[in-house]
Amino acid sequence: MLEGVYVDRVLMHENIRAYPIMPQETSGVDFGSQAIYRYALKESDYPTLILVDAIYDNANNVIPPGYYELALSDMRDFLILIQSKKAMAIIPVFKVEEDATEPERLNDKKYKKQLKKEAKERKKVNAARTKAGMPPDEEKVHMEASIEYNPKGDYYLIKYERGTIRAWGAIKK
Repeated sequence: MLEGVYVDRVLMHENIRAYPIMPQETSGVDFGSQAIYRYALKESDYPTLILVDAIYDNANNVIPPGYYELALSDMRDFLILIQSKKAMAIIPVFKVEEDATEPERLNDKKYKKQLKKEAKERKKVNAARTKAGMPPDEEKVHMEASIEYNPKGDYYLIKYERGTIRAWGAIKK
């Protein structure tokens, strides 16, 4: 046993091992240049909600388990569960919040200067990506959706967050 542990430790030491365990460089294929990345569908503009169990209402309508996009209506009074670009359910919203400090931050001179600098860098990177045949790099927006069951009130609480907007909706069971 001692011999096995000793041999493993010695042979796995980074200065003694003649060849690395994993290849240190790719074989000439750049990450993102494969067809699976080049021609893939764009990501959604909405957060993804995963339903593990089916949800039934009093009229025996069902929302089957699966992956759904969660969108907030323009008037911010409904959440829409979307699957394969088809609306599966419309959920009433009872609370909406928007970050009040966002307008101040957007009008700040330092922040505007930083945005211009980032836009210039992004333009340079996108030119290189276009030359390589890759889609342009776009600014990411924080998106999050979650669902939880409240046994006390017998309803599902759905939380939606995209950028600076948060909304809460409920499905009565």
